[in-house]
Amino acid sequence: MDNRESKLVDQREKTHESEEPYNLERNATLAHGDASELKKRFSSLNILSVCVTLMATWEATGAVFAGGLVAGGPVALLYGYILALLGTMATCLSLAELASLCPASGGQNEWTYILAPERFAAFFSWLTGWITTLGWLSLTASAALLGGLQIQGLAVLNHPEYVPQRWHGTFIYWAILLVAYLVNTIGIKFMPLIENGVLLFHVLTFLAVLIPLVVLSPHKSAEYVFTSFENNSGWESNGVAWCLGLLSATYVLVGYDGSCHLSEEMHNPSVILPRVMIGTILINGTLGLGFLFALLFCLGDVESVLTSTTGFPIIQIFYNTTGSTSATTALMMPFIIVAVASTFGLLASASRTFWAFARDKGLPFSTFFAHVDQNSALPNRSIGFSILFLALLGLINIGSTTAFNAIVSLSVVGLYTSYLIPVLLHAIRRVRGPQLKYGPFQLGAFGLPLNIFAVIYSTFIVIFLFFPPYMPVTAQNMNYACVVFGFVVLFSIFWWFVRGRTTYSGPIHNE
Repeated sequence: MDNRESKLVDQREKTHESEEPYNLERNATLAHGDASELKKRFSSLNILSVCVTLMATWEATGAVFAGGLVAGGPVALLYGYILALLGTMATCLSLAELASLCPASGGQNEWTYILAPERFAAFFSWLTGWITTLGWLSLTASAALLGGLQIQGLAVLNHPEYVPQRWHGTFIYWAILLVAYLVNTIGIKFMPLIENGVLLFHVLTFLAVLIPLVVLSPHKSAEYVFTSFENNSGWESNGVAWCLGLLSATYVLVGYDGSCHLSEEMHNPSVILPRVMIGTILINGTLGLGFLFALLFCLGDVESVLTSTTGFPIIQIFYNTTGSTSATTALMMPFIIVAVASTFGLLASASRTFWAFARDKGLPFSTFFAHVDQNSALPNRSIGFSILFLALLGLINIGSTTAFNAIVSLSVVGLYTSYLIPVLLHAIRRVRGPQLKYGPFQLGAFGLPLNIFAVIYSTFIVIFLFFPPYMPVTAQNMNYACVVFGFVVLFSIFWWFVRGRTTYSGPIHNE
């Protein structure tokens, strides 16, 4: 056991020994010597609610399945979802073991620091921290933009004379971000209650939407659902098109590590985190698969769905099914409400990820952003900067017709890269040793096979989601995810040599 792991184990054991009842304050000593306090404001049910609703898999499936329908059709959607669910569970189990071993707001960069070769540990942790932060900020942006564009789509449906402009969607997106900011700051004491309510709404409205869809719509044949392949992406290779269609499935199943970034605001995280992560996938994965089956059997006229003026096939499906704009609007309300509400938990996780990395001196102006307000026990500066970055990221929507796809790709690539690095290092550690001293949750003999499968799956996802979704590529429809991701990675490397290698010594900050 090397020095880094010894510090980790000591830190974890001291944390367990000093666990206090729910809703009391926990002190964390920062790398720069100041003391910050984050209240343990979330119970295990609150954390589960946050993670289930920030993923909102069945609502997100209905909102983004068009990409898979274009690039592969039902075959890509159905079998791609099953593959994504298996790969997600393997990755989730791999990360849950690490979360139990080292529960900390930094998450992936903390685990990378422990698992990487000592000579490169600080650099790998630094790079993982930047990528993780980018992934979480992008995931938050995707939910807010999705809500904004769906509202705009309903405006088109209800007012045919309305001519939608991309900047209209961006303004709605900014309004959603403002609401999320207010909930995460002024309304933070109500957030656990809000998240519990949204979880109940998330489950109950599943049936409220599913039943009329299945009962009222004409049904496709089983042959169509299970065997039909359609490639309308412009890619000549059907194999590439099928792989690109995976974006729909991978996006709706990402973000289960959100609980890890709130671990310093919950009780007994080593035990609770694995349960929440696995439970999140089981709940959302099951609801998402059920809703996907319903969508595929109830597609109706595929051409009208894909060419809908609303921009969302799910809106057109509801309209074709009911023939009523009022009924369609009512059926779309769960999608919009949950998209907006999911930004509350997403912003919380993203801002804590940013704050934790700043606390470890991994970002420019780290001392400023690592500050925690004494009155609210919140990292208000990190929350504020997160909102500012998200607002700027939304400008992409004004200049690109595929901005939403680009932001979705950026979030999935960023998070899967952040998953890939520690899981790969853990697999190597299992083979070469020395063995880790695990937390309460461990995979045992299943660990290495699950790690290997997770690495293969994550690598596959990261490669193909950099591809442009449509051919031929133009300035308006290109996948800007590769540009933003590449810029952030290159800047992080540049900043490492300018400052990071002298200021960043790793995320082990509690002695």
